Amino acid sequence: MNNIIEISNLNKSFDALKKVRVLKKISYKFKKGKIYSLMGPSGSGKSTLLNLLSLIDKPNSGSISIDNKQIDFNNSNKNDILRAKKIGIIYQQDNLLPDFTALENIYLASLAAGNKRKLSISKAKVLLKKVGLLNRSEHYPSELSGGEKQRISIARALINNPQIILADEPTGSLDLKTAKGIFDILKKQINSNRIIIFATHNRFFANKSDCLLEMIDGNIKAING
Repeated sequence: MNNIIEISNLNKSFDALKKVRVLKKISYKFKKGKIYSLMGPSGSGKSTLLNLLSLIDKPNSGSISIDNKQIDFNNSNKNDILRAKKIGIIYQQDNLLPDFTALENIYLASLAAGNKRKLSISKAKVLLKKVGLLNRSEHYPSELSGGEKQRISIARALINNPQIILADEPTGSLDLKTAKGIFDILKKQINSNRIIIFATHNRFFANKSDCLLEMIDGNIKAING
């Protein structure tokens, strides 16, 4: 089987002043070795879907399977370990820890997956070099530009060699030139055993994916792929 993620009849609602259904019986199979883009207006469910796929949030009903194993959303400890080892997450706002250096922000993610400190630091330095920021390893987030912080976020997401990379508007807060550079780094991370799913409002970047998926009225419509 080439499917790495399969979602079936996925529903998600939020209770505010009234119940709001964001995702409505979504079913889709994501294949290895591909980059998927999620497009749609604000409130269409892109971030909600990514939060479910990252196992950060729970669906109201329906199922998610990763590598043909259905996720038990009541087993949070097991899901935390799965997320640390198998899923890399990149946010629009970098979510870096302000009191830690660039190097520390990266290797702490490796420690969280149970790796030794020496190995974690070594891997973090390799990734810093890969994203062109080895000379900024001892700088704090407040000393980095928006593009530099996002490159650190990509390195942090990659340190445990995840099969699944989820990115929520990873270029949304950047100027076009910087955004193109970030997207190029992200796209180079694809391989035959990995999947990248990113949400974007930018059709230029969406069209560079293998599969463009439009979020419409709480469901997925495949535009291509």
